[in-house]
Parts: sequence; structure tokens; C-alpha cells
Amino acid sequence: MLIELCIYRCEAGRLPALLERFRTATLGLFARHGFRPVGFFTTVIGPSAQELHYLLEWGSLADRERSWAAFLADPDWITAHRDSERDGRIVRNASNQILAPTDFSPMR
Repeated sequence: MLIELCIYRCEAGRLPALLERFRTATLGLFARHGFRPVGFFTTVIGPSAQELHYLLEWGSLADRERSWAAFLADPDWITAHRDSERDGRIVRNASNQILAPTDFSPMR
């Protein structure tokens, strides 16, 4: 098992638009393409309240690559992304990390 940590840093004031895009489009497309979300989080205390952090569980790097490629090529994603940014860009930058649990982790 691998965990992918994704962090999206939004343009000022655009976090609500990102959360709406996840609610109305992204989550359904994740399900369509075999993503297994673990959780989604916003910052309560920290350097920025304009971030979305989320975790995805993967069986292998090959599963991850296959799912992300299909998601990014999906015409419904391309449309949802374009339509959600009619009022301007939402995500300033994004980062991700692939994490492997330790032998003592409760999640393995």
C-alpha cells in the first residue's frame, strides 16, 4: 500500500471554488478512475488557510499512474476544470508525495 499526499495551494480567496469543484466533479471522476480517497483536509491553524490537503491510497505505483493518466485525459475532467476556472485560476501550485507506511504503522 502507498499513500499519496496532495497539497493544492489556492490563489487568494479561491479555496471555496476548489472545494466546490471537488464536491461536484472531482470526486465522481476519482471514483470512475479507481482512486481511493482516504481523507480531505483544510488548514485550521497553520501558515495558510488557502490549501486543500488530501490523501489517496494506492495498491501500487502502476495503479496510480494508470488512474491519474485516465483522469487527466477524461473529457468530463477537462470540461469541469475549464468551467470551474471561468472566474480565474484556482490553484496557484500543487505538490504531492508518495508515502509508504513503516512496519509499525497502524495503517499498512
